[in-house]
Amino acid sequence: MAKRRKRRKWSDDEKRMICAQTVVPGVSVAQVARRYDLNANQIFNWLKDPKFAPDDHVQEGEAAFLPVEVIAQPTPPEPLPEPTGLIELELANGHRLRISGSYDPEAIARLVRHLT
Repeated sequence: MAKRRKRRKWSDDEKRMICAQTVVPGVSVAQVARRYDLNANQIFNWLKDPKFAPDDHVQEGEAAFLPVEVIAQPTPPEPLPEPTGLIELELANGHRLRISGSYDPEAIARLVRHLT
């Protein structure tokens, strides 16, 4: 005749320890239940109780805080010196291009290459 299993009484610390194992990446509740010869539904019931749920265990739909790391902001690059004056370009087709005030030399070079 088969021996009848005794009902196991788990302490609160044991329940917390078992519930904490369910949030390990790659580990399922079913795996933890098999490890302790428990029914997975029993662990799910314990997880619903706030005193046994792991601290980082967040129920679906609940708000959660994410870890944030504050780092020093990099110093912005030094601005290009502001050229002043006037640039006048006469194109081969007779048109003139005048640029006054500050300008980006690279942008002007791209514009000239595109127009010629």
